[in-house]
Amino acid sequence: MSIIVTGSVAYDYLMFFPGRFRDHILPDQLAKISLSFLVESMRRQRGGCAPNIAYSLALLGERPVVMATVGPDFAEYGTWLEEVGVDTSAVLVVNDRFTSSFFVNTDQENNQIASFYMGAMGAADRLSFHDLDYEAIDLAIISPNAPVAMTKYVCECRELGVPYIYDPSQQIIWLQGDELVEGAEGARVLIVNEYEFEMIKNKTGLSDDELLALPEVTIITRGEQGSTIYADRRIVNIPVVPAAVLADPTGVGDAYRAGIIKGMIHNYPWEVTGQIAALAATYVLEQFGTQSHFYTRAEFVARYRQVFGDVPQLQDVLGNQPTSS
Repeated sequence: MSIIVTGSVAYDYLMFFPGRFRDHILPDQLAKISLSFLVESMRRQRGGCAPNIAYSLALLGERPVVMATVGPDFAEYGTWLEEVGVDTSAVLVVNDRFTSSFFVNTDQENNQIASFYMGAMGAADRLSFHDLDYEAIDLAIISPNAPVAMTKYVCECRELGVPYIYDPSQQIIWLQGDELVEGAEGARVLIVNEYEFEMIKNKTGLSDDELLALPEVTIITRGEQGSTIYADRRIVNIPVVPAAVLADPTGVGDAYRAGIIKGMIHNYPWEVTGQIAALAATYVLEQFGTQSHFYTRAEFVARYRQVFGDVPQLQDVLGNQPTSS
């Protein structure tokens, strides 16, 4: 099966300042602000929506194709993705720009000063579904990326008959109302959180019912309250899977989307699909970093059974892997 994952690819630079930003900000000098903080630590992590989703899909036994633009500094990252089961053949290296980067400095009160460098992501509209074997694509996901690229991908998927998930997320603020309507209207699934659903309503002027009627299926994630799947004139409520430890929520939504894709391409019932997504998300919540988690499919199936019980689809998830003891 061919799964195409579009979206950002980035490096996250996480720094810690062992003090309080507010102790160094002079309120009467804000018009001339000039600050420099000596940080205690810095970590660079692999990130970006597309590889985050793809990595969890690989853990679930798929080999997704990442379609994204990166800089020449992506080589090591790309090698690692290939080693863990992600196909990077549709990644385009833009030689005059670095891979997108997120820089954040956090103080001891969890206040943050951050910058995002768009870099190579800004060239994502150079890629096209026309250049792929689009008739062989079972499902694509259009996740946060350069807005012009997201709009282009929607048009191409609709034109070529490629089934897609629409995941506008952080880019809702930059997309026009008509672009959001077009993206949702042609989608197999629209995935947003509660706040993003309200943002789309505000930008489009649509009511709840009108927005829900645009895609075939709408999924709204609700944080600790789980998620709701509106499909086939039914409402399916999916609870969260309790975490063994709460580490870092960054990337949880991307893993959830991987679980949804896994269930969709294998035609699992929505209840099972949502439960797989919820469990995949919890694995990320229990680790620092968006691609630091790991499990075998046997371990995943065993934990699913502990939380939700047994279902026939788990044997399909397990594949050829032996059942864990």
